[in-house]
Amino acid sequence: MLDPINGHGGNSASAAENQSKDTPERPAEFVEALAKGLAIIESFDVANPEMTLSEIARKVGLSPAAARRSLITLGALGYVGQSNKRFHLRPRIMTLGSAFYYSARIDEVLQPFLRDLVAKFGDASSVGTLDGKDVIYIAHSSVQRARRAAAVVGARYPAYATSLGRVLLAGLSEAELDIYFDGLEIQPLTAKTITDPVELRAEIDTVRAAHYSTTVDQLDYGITALAVPIRSIDGRTIAALNTSGYSGMVDADYLIDERLPELRAVASSIAQTLTRYPALATVIGQ
Repeated sequence: MLDPINGHGGNSASAAENQSKDTPERPAEFVEALAKGLAIIESFDVANPEMTLSEIARKVGLSPAAARRSLITLGALGYVGQSNKRFHLRPRIMTLGSAFYYSARIDEVLQPFLRDLVAKFGDASSVGTLDGKDVIYIAHSSVQRARRAAAVVGARYPAYATSLGRVLLAGLSEAELDIYFDGLEIQPLTAKTITDPVELRAEIDTVRAAHYSTTVDQLDYGITALAVPIRSIDGRTIAALNTSGYSGMVDADYLIDERLPELRAVASSIAQTLTRYPALATVIGQ
């Protein structure tokens, strides 16, 4: 997973509140119990690897009784374990993410492009898609070893603070952007994070015009990144591709001058490859 900064992209809203903000109205067949279990799974992170029943209930926005029932079920299925009064995820939880990774053929389709970029430039490269107000990393390759926020497959960060996220936001319509900004709580992840919604929207407009985004120390200190869109046949931005390095060793101008042409070429090649994998294109473009 990513090494999140405490409280990254988050707020104190409950899972139910986030559901109402970021997703359509629930269908009649919506299974509330399943949603509660998934919310509990998602509540564990680097800052909260172990939690008590009351901590989980408070974080997810459930009653202790409802949280307990879900935890008992998840425990019986092998996804959650318990040590004394504290709960934790068990290794079986990894099968959920790997099911998508391999069924979508991420390793076969996307990883070779990222490995080639890293072999050429060093540093790191990722592909991400938008999920609500966050960007999810669905492919990643890196030679980086330093202790800072670093992307890996399956992790998520607030879209506003990443080059990938801003490219994806730039691909939205104005009406979709209005929905994104509605209720958005922008956290200052570093002293350089853009926290003014007006300034952030202007930055997204700039990205839309330039067809690329650069960020410097927006998500965490030491990250300078450049991202470009990956587009479907009909021109929609369905994913984003980036390259990143250490601030101080590379700067935004360097990435633009030295890597932008290659990054765009690779994004185009990925888009062409996805035409041979329509199922994957559909999955990541939803």
